[in-house]
Amino acid sequence: MSGGKKKRLRGDDPKALADYMKSDQCRNVFLMVTSLCHLTAAGIPDFRSPKTGKLNPPESYPWRTSKHCANLARLNLPTPEAVFQISFFRNNPVPFYTLAKEIYPERYRPTLTHSFIKLLHSRGLLHTCFTQNIDTLERKAGVPEDKIVEAHGSFATQRCIDCNTPYEEEKMKRAIREAEIPRCEKCGGLAKPDIVFFGESLPDKFRASIPSLREADLLIVIGTSLTVYPFASLVYFVPEDCPRVLINLVEVGDFDRPDDLVFIGKCDEIVRTLCRELGWEEELDKVWTETAGNVEVAEAAGKVDEAEKIESEMDRVTKDLERALTVSESDADTEAPTSVEAAPAIVKDEDKCVLLEGPSR
Repeated sequence: MSGGKKKRLRGDDPKALADYMKSDQCRNVFLMVTSLCHLTAAGIPDFRSPKTGKLNPPESYPWRTSKHCANLARLNLPTPEAVFQISFFRNNPVPFYTLAKEIYPERYRPTLTHSFIKLLHSRGLLHTCFTQNIDTLERKAGVPEDKIVEAHGSFATQRCIDCNTPYEEEKMKRAIREAEIPRCEKCGGLAKPDIVFFGESLPDKFRASIPSLREADLLIVIGTSLTVYPFASLVYFVPEDCPRVLINLVEVGDFDRPDDLVFIGKCDEIVRTLCRELGWEEELDKVWTETAGNVEVAEAAGKVDEAEKIESEMDRVTKDLERALTVSESDADTEAPTSVEAAPAIVKDEDKCVLLEGPSR
């Protein structure tokens, strides 16, 4: 998986990576996380098509279960992606809040891989964790807010879409639980979580953080198709001699530099193997155990069996999504996400896709 003689690493296995991480050469570790490739570990069911094994629906959308698709289908949306269009939301916020009740982060527990990110911070190695996920599980795992860049926003904060006045978290939680439409107490406008919708710009923090990738000693990419831009282009902004590591169920992207590594398999299992080589396995389990206590995890996990009950309806909605996004075969074969990602992941507006000039390819 590497092109040419290695410069920093002494092998292609987890031990070689661990040895490098323990060396003086590795001080600034960056992560790009998308779906964390372990759905059931987070209590979020893996809804690949039972017929083809392909992802239903496309990766760049945050609804993940048959029930979610069915709920949206019953709302008679003009197009599937309308639920995350800011113009549609202004006129009809009901579909979004119908979905939000199902995907709200308090339903899910961080995974072992989330705890690995926390461990990198505790060990003084984590510089920045770039994430496409909107579910805040990195935060729930104990990763400090200043170490996280949520490229598509998240459920962590919320505000009025008209006057930008922040909206109280507890009031938002209550509104979502009770299927109410939250309104700004200052101007009466609609309030929504700070998830980036179609028609909105990506967060300033995301753009401002990109130059820091030049400081990277190691980039770890976890659970992604690397097809959602501009996020996917971050892999090219680290220095040429920086080792890049892909951990995923399938091989994606161009990991062909001399010190690039590709580990194919379940993220939690690969992370555990790496931590064993680092001598961190016991600490990893301890950190993950500390994330226990979410009483709704079992309830969320128990919904897996619902897939078969409404498979036909999901298939119909999926076809609509595929037509809307023109999903390719390669995208469909990508590993199913374990966490909720923001809808506006594919940014087609040219000026919104420009990050920096001259990334290293």
